[in-house]
Amino acid sequence: MRADAHRTGPQTLQPPRATLAHVTHVPDAAPPASEQANPTHRVLTLSCPDRPGIVRAVAGLLADHGGNITESQQFGDPDSGLFFMRVQVEANASAEALGAALADLAGDFSMTWSLDVVDRPVRTLVMASTEGHCLNDLAFRQRSERLPVNIVAVVSNHEALRDLASFYGIPLHHVPVTKDTKAQAEARLLELVEELDVELVVLARYMQILSDDLCRALAGRIINIHHSFLPSFKGARPYAQAHARGVKLIGATAHYATAALDEGPIIEQDVERVDHGDTVAELQAMGQDVERRVLARAVRWHAEHRVLLDGHKTVVFA
Repeated sequence: MRADAHRTGPQTLQPPRATLAHVTHVPDAAPPASEQANPTHRVLTLSCPDRPGIVRAVAGLLADHGGNITESQQFGDPDSGLFFMRVQVEANASAEALGAALADLAGDFSMTWSLDVVDRPVRTLVMASTEGHCLNDLAFRQRSERLPVNIVAVVSNHEALRDLASFYGIPLHHVPVTKDTKAQAEARLLELVEELDVELVVLARYMQILSDDLCRALAGRIINIHHSFLPSFKGARPYAQAHARGVKLIGATAHYATAALDEGPIIEQDVERVDHGDTVAELQAMGQDVERRVLARAVRWHAEHRVLLDGHKTVVFA
């Protein structure tokens, strides 16, 4: 972890279970005494088996450390029996002190938790092939300071997007992929994730299927975007197939990438109504627009620690 990263640990996105022991996080260093007068705005997320007293215990812990809660959301899932909570709090207490107290509380509730600084830019690597609309949108939102990410690199299996990445001052790493070099390409990706301290990988129209091993290695850290049709059109030219079938709705889905292709936990979806007068080019333009919006919302919510896994689905505190 980089010395300048103000976080207690990676966001926990593995599906929590009732038998989980608490997760121990290594807190960041306490701020100097001169900074103690200015409270730090932190975000706490947690999940645990549902039972009475969780909210009271968490609120009491934060109050005992001088915390002022500025936002609080919670959800108890009757199907999984799990409780989820997201709290933003301003406190003078150091991350070390809060982390130690949370670790003790986690043991009492079999709790999985994460503590971070509100709006800290998440170090992000974007993967794209030849279509640049999603990459351009994310980079623009980052530059305009509306998206709390720091895009540290673009990885592409083509050279088509180099000028776009250069325009935003983002290094592009050309990593060609063939049937014979797929393993080496994925090994290079993991090297970049390690070297650049990447916390989030975004598949922004990256037209390669990731291996099961890679998805497992980066579980909960890869967000994918793809079009959504009913019926589903796979393979080449999906918008042409949709036009030929006279679809009335087109849309997009953002989800966490898993070993099961396009079946990972869904973060966000949206649709646009179309009709018989729309051409293939118009359908594609509308589809790209909804892809941009859906992906940006999913990335924002992940970066703001608003997404928690609940088995094969998500709880999104948007």
